[in-house]
Amino acid sequence: MEPYSVPAARGPWPVSTLLGRLDSTIAAELVAVGRRRTALAGEVLVSQGGQERTLILLLSGAAKVVATTESGHQALLAVRVGGDCVGEMGALDGAPRSATVTACGPMDLVVVTQAVLDTQLDRHPRLSLEFGRTIADRLRWANRRRLEFGGYPVKVRLARLLTELALEHGRRGPEGTRLPFRLTQPELAALTGAAETTVHKALRELRAEGLVETGYGATVLRRPERLRALAEEA
Repeated sequence: MEPYSVPAARGPWPVSTLLGRLDSTIAAELVAVGRRRTALAGEVLVSQGGQERTLILLLSGAAKVVATTESGHQALLAVRVGGDCVGEMGALDGAPRSATVTACGPMDLVVVTQAVLDTQLDRHPRLSLEFGRTIADRLRWANRRRLEFGGYPVKVRLARLLTELALEHGRRGPEGTRLPFRLTQPELAALTGAAETTVHKALRELRAEGLVETGYGATVLRRPERLRALAEEA
């Protein structure tokens, strides 16, 4: 894991996101060539199995990426925030959408068609590079999750997950590092590959140790450095 430091913003977006990584001129052009719109809390931005070949750039807010199995079980795969993109795989290869993306709250976003995206990727080699890096980062993150499922106790998995989310999306404040979205216990269970009851117990222990505070609409890492130390004990 990287040294603990909440990413600075590059322009309006954190450097851990696609738009935050890009030169401001390229980012502004990519935003300008798409169709801007707003979304409300709970609105579906991408539907699993859908055939749309568009890339969605999130300008603000947060969205959850959820996949449904054939048995009907839903699993939270990731959380995306302002500066991130969603739907990148379908925009590249035209295959059906592999997950559903839902707005956690009011959002501003930009919809970029596949043809326009192809033009921008040809026009800006740097955009192609950062786009590829974004996909590689997501694959690496998913691989780490799978490896950790059987390799670490649930409490350590949870500490590692919260630390990574804080590194990517956290907002440092006087009370600690706040995640700009709410994760329910079933969602934390999905992200850590654990039973909900086990996650409940691990989360209760982290709260009792003063490391994490959870409440309506917020998760705060009270002592992020100590939580990171726990994550690295394994």
